[in-house]
Amino acid sequence: MLRMFRRYKGEPGIYVIRYRNGRVREHGEGISFWYWRPVTSIAEIPVLTREVPFAFKESTASFQPVTIEGVVSYHVARPLELARRLDHTIEHRRRRRHRSDDPERLPQRVVNAVQAHTRSGVSAMTLEEALTRARELAGQVLEAVRGEPDLQALGVSVDSLHFSAVTASAEMQKALEAGYRERLKREADRAIYERRAAAVAEERKIRQSELETEIELEERRRALVRTQAENKLELAEAEARADERKLRPYGELPPQALIGLALKDFAGAGGSIGNLTITPDLLGQLVAWLGRRGDDGREAA
Repeated sequence: MLRMFRRYKGEPGIYVIRYRNGRVREHGEGISFWYWRPVTSIAEIPVLTREVPFAFKESTASFQPVTIEGVVSYHVARPLELARRLDHTIEHRRRRRHRSDDPERLPQRVVNAVQAHTRSGVSAMTLEEALTRARELAGQVLEAVRGEPDLQALGVSVDSLHFSAVTASAEMQKALEAGYRERLKREADRAIYERRAAAVAEERKIRQSELETEIELEERRRALVRTQAENKLELAEAEARADERKLRPYGELPPQALIGLALKDFAGAGGSIGNLTITPDLLGQLVAWLGRRGDDGREAA
């Protein structure tokens, strides 16, 4: 008789439900109690967050297969609701062992919900969008799974969802890599062309600046030459006017007087004459002129 009484000791993270004759008598996380074995059933429901990895293949809108890998985490928010729908009772002889495989099926139900909503999202995307918008797709699937009626009825709450990898088939991956490499090459060529074009434009600006500088220097040089020529011309004109004024009185004298003045200046300067040739005509003209000057003087006196 005493063997029919047993002590149950709960553990943290395990929600315990004690049934007596099929009715809930006591429940709570980590509770302990004595129970009468013939009429008592005990259900253990893990309530800690559990992470479940998954991997499945889906087809995009372009009929290209992609492999999606990730992790979904969930926890049981309402254990009593889950216990009504799935059998979590344990065997008395083997502690902590469930009678059915329902507890092991729960993670697969969560993964199935994730796969169903992922399929809906991927089927509306092209291959390139599925490969590049994995984070956005994961957010959409998470919101959809959180609102899944089946999981809500089971009292399951989905905490997070992450897609660790979204990959295409090997052949398509090679094709995409080849296309990506070609785009990189074209971008590199475009960058080289733009850099060369920029260098040519800068060189053109430098040459234009040098040409403008040379033109400005030539204009300044031309202005300088013009100014110098004008100054020389003005100087020559000034000297010519000065010589003209200086020689103007001599132009009114007769040639004989000019000759006499020249001889006088030469004598006063102390010069010496090596050879002097006086022709009879010149001497006659000079004597005649002096005679006329003398007569004129006497007449004037």
